[in-house]
Amino acid sequence: MDNAKAWEAAAAGFAAARSNIGSEIVRQWASGFGPGSEVVDIGCGSGVPISQVLIDAGLTVFGIDASPTLLAMFADRFPQARAVCETIQESTLFGRKFDGAVAVGLLFLLSESNQRRTIEKVGQALRPGGRFLFSAPAIRCEWRDIQTGQLSLSLGEAEYRRLLNAAGMHLGDGYVDEGGNHYFDAVLAT
Repeated sequence: MDNAKAWEAAAAGFAAARSNIGSEIVRQWASGFGPGSEVVDIGCGSGVPISQVLIDAGLTVFGIDASPTLLAMFADRFPQARAVCETIQESTLFGRKFDGAVAVGLLFLLSESNQRRTIEKVGQALRPGGRFLFSAPAIRCEWRDIQTGQLSLSLGEAEYRRLLNAAGMHLGDGYVDEGGNHYFDAVLAT
């Protein structure tokens, strides 16, 4: 079973179990944007809590998720937000440019080659000075996702830095939330 099908199978349980861990990190990150700035939430799920924090900060949110169930929850909750049901591998990111992109709890669920392509794709979709916030362990490691049992892989900070640089971004601050999750904050060169 591929990751998209695994997440669709676990969608209801995932939405019910999703906590607010990481919300404060996203809130702080969102404060660096002006009202109405356009941000894409890649792997938006039901939109809680990440998209909710972005919308509450006055940002214009676009959501992408491969789970029809989770995306339906997102669309019901945020009718003002544009959303599409597709994998990041197939996504054109709405064929537009964004001020920011966020991928919380997603990148490490992808294969190494798909993580590389996603970082390239995000770099191409950001406006100059745009920011990319994503979560992944700072060290290179593998584990099984609790919700789906699928293999998860962090490429580690050194490799993420290299991939971000190759995509025209430089790695700025890193953050750790109350659950011990690590976040990378990258900026596209102006």
